[in-house]
Amino acid sequence: MSPDSKIYIAGHKGMVGSAIQRQLEALGFNNIITRSRQELDLLNQAAVAEFFIQEKPAQVYLAAAKVGGIVGNNTYPAQFIYENLTIQNHIIHNAYLNGCKKLIFLGSSCIYPKMAPQPMVETELLQGSLEPTNEPYAIAKIAGIKTCESYNRQYGVDYRSVMPTNLYGTNDNFHPQNSHVIPAMLRRFHEATESNASEVVVWGTGKPMREFLHVDDMAAASIFVAQLAHDKYEALVDPRCSHINVGSGIDCTIRELAETIAKVVGFKGDLVFDISKPDGAPRKLMNVDRLKDLGWSSQISLEEGLQQTYSWFLENALQLREA
Repeated sequence: MSPDSKIYIAGHKGMVGSAIQRQLEALGFNNIITRSRQELDLLNQAAVAEFFIQEKPAQVYLAAAKVGGIVGNNTYPAQFIYENLTIQNHIIHNAYLNGCKKLIFLGSSCIYPKMAPQPMVETELLQGSLEPTNEPYAIAKIAGIKTCESYNRQYGVDYRSVMPTNLYGTNDNFHPQNSHVIPAMLRRFHEATESNASEVVVWGTGKPMREFLHVDDMAAASIFVAQLAHDKYEALVDPRCSHINVGSGIDCTIRELAETIAKVVGFKGDLVFDISKPDGAPRKLMNVDRLKDLGWSSQISLEEGLQQTYSWFLENALQLREA
């Protein structure tokens, strides 16, 4: 891709999309196309078709999606499957119709079976039942992978899929009720420090193991995969199992995560683990050998990434609290 190649980022205001935009701009790409939800409704087929006819991007990063936690997935399953299928179908199909040869589809590690062996390798896709709480969302993401593979086979385009582990970082959601584990803990420990609380309660036993990846690493991996030479990509990726796991390849216990966050925030009190609350799966770790074989590994350590994320939270704390 040349610096003036037209690149469309769908979902540029989200955590991943905004990170991709920052990194592309830092790399010197100067023809990045974005549209807010108010400017372009991705659920509107005619509007998306007209946008692609007018803009004809050479490359697309498909980071737009309806996302949420367990409560959202359980409460709005129809919206999660319909909106995600609709958004990705509109973008992928119209990219093809308008000559876009390169597209990166961003998925999620929830595509893998609930009981997949750890660490989860790409070939575990469709080998078992999904986690029921986010099944509609996972099915939509699986459909996105298979849509890209099908368009590659039938139309000769080069549409690639990347599946991230648990992400955190700049522009994360710090809402007290519906944020994920790292932003939720950062906010809770910060508020405990401010109020001189003697303890912070963490759900579960602290024993489950989880993998985390800073969003800037995710953006770097997405751009790396997009720019990878076609022959090198094809040599290492099965066309019928073409998605690529993106993670650090390193996990930690929830207790270790809580202790690191306490250190980053400066909390001096006690950690109390509420064993009446559920632990969830004992381990969720991505196998990232395929990505390493292609030539990319994560660069941001968990503590370094938490420091950066906490600094961003402090700079935006007032705005986030009012949200």
